[in-house]
Amino acid sequence: FYFIYKKYTGERKFMSHISSVKYENGNLMDSESKLLCVGVYKDLSMTPSGSDIDQEFDGAISSAIKVGDIKGKSNEINYFYANDRRLLTIGLGEKEKISSSKIRHAAATVIRSAISKKVGSLAIDCLCEGLESCQAMGEGIVLGSYQFLNYKTKEKKKFEIQSVSMVGCSQKEQDEINKGVVIGSSVCLARDLGNHPGNKATPSLLAETAKDIADVGDMKLTVFDRDEFTQMGMGGLAGVAQGTDEPPKFIILEYNNGGDQKPKILVGKGLTFDSGGISIKPASKMDEMKYDMCGSTVVLGVMQAIAMLKPKLNVVGIIPSTENLSGAKAYKPGDILTAYNGKTIEVLNTDAEGRLILADGLSYASKHYDPEYILDFATLTGAVLVSLGHVATGIMGTDDTLIKKVKKSSQSVAEKVWELPLWSEYCKQVQSNIADVKNTGAPMQAGSIAGGAFLKEFVKDDIPWVHFDIAGTAWGVKPDSMNPKGSATGWGVRLVLDMLEV
Repeated sequence: FYFIYKKYTGERKFMSHISSVKYENGNLMDSESKLLCVGVYKDLSMTPSGSDIDQEFDGAISSAIKVGDIKGKSNEINYFYANDRRLLTIGLGEKEKISSSKIRHAAATVIRSAISKKVGSLAIDCLCEGLESCQAMGEGIVLGSYQFLNYKTKEKKKFEIQSVSMVGCSQKEQDEINKGVVIGSSVCLARDLGNHPGNKATPSLLAETAKDIADVGDMKLTVFDRDEFTQMGMGGLAGVAQGTDEPPKFIILEYNNGGDQKPKILVGKGLTFDSGGISIKPASKMDEMKYDMCGSTVVLGVMQAIAMLKPKLNVVGIIPSTENLSGAKAYKPGDILTAYNGKTIEVLNTDAEGRLILADGLSYASKHYDPEYILDFATLTGAVLVSLGHVATGIMGTDDTLIKKVKKSSQSVAEKVWELPLWSEYCKQVQSNIADVKNTGAPMQAGSIAGGAFLKEFVKDDIPWVHFDIAGTAWGVKPDSMNPKGSATGWGVRLVLDMLEV
């Protein structure tokens, strides 16, 4: 899981999350870990090792239950100490209503608590009783351990858990947890890339990360530079990239392990820093525009998991990537650009740049592949944040069956989506008087839908397609056991992997 940033960042290779889980046979009490953990349900029963541990700790858990300190509520934490050992109990809620989401959060809560106590190693009783799969526990362990520490120079600020052990897991459960660890690590890759500042996470770093993934997963990698994609006719990406000296990239990762299956195509917005261009953004919170490339990190996170798990699939990841700055050569309001599919675009706002580079990505996917479907991911509009806050991603698309599949996976992995309409009235609002389309809709109306309506123009009508506007969910969410404060989330990686049935 170690992807190398040193070449571009000048930082040592560093991974601030758990990358593997150990397994121990026998009694939890026999573990040499510094912290032991058992689960307690709302009916006050415990996970398999609970009774034995309670006896070893002189009935501490039973006493706490009797006096009402342990209620078994979801994510309730209690600590006990005996014989120079620490014991943690984690509340799991109602046993009959146990779910993957609850176990994912419970595992993450345990890890966060251990980090707060600066515990270097812990052993956890298997919490997966009643679940079809233990995968969520592996995901929770990794996501709960995530910290972004690359730029911390004081060692006291850089505590990490060294090892996590599981006790009481069958071989099947171990395999499922390991899969969860891979998926969690892929989400953390997406978080890392999003959290790096714009002077470190450049289009070149995205291309280098794609190369690392390609090497691991035996994938084909193609990277077009400025001269190449400009000559190819990618006027959207070329136009947005005019104002920056940072080399832009058009990145294509192809994983072919599915025989004659049609490929699933993922397109991610890789805008590594967005000043708004000539239509410059306000200075307040402009630093957050380092996150404007989080669509690309969904694609790279998914492709990393595929590289490690090697499913029988054909998947293509496409990332148009650049900065959007306001230099002397920058494109201007009123300019006309020609996208890769030949459609002309009237630029009315240079801060609506993400849809311009995605236009070329979607056009390329439509022309060169015969896909089963296309999904695109972009921090596209502030309007979706007004509509849905930091709680859900706005989706819209052209195929009801594909939309239903997205919603099913959304429920499965607990990453919320909400469908917005792409009615003809909205699609007419992005038609231009002097070009084919314009990059804005009706003033002060349905901004998120206008973005989707614009992108629809660059997907062939016979290709099922769904657009994900992740501007509210890629960062800024309410911190919890799985999402640390002030961090990119890696939202969408788990949802897509569930859709792909990896």
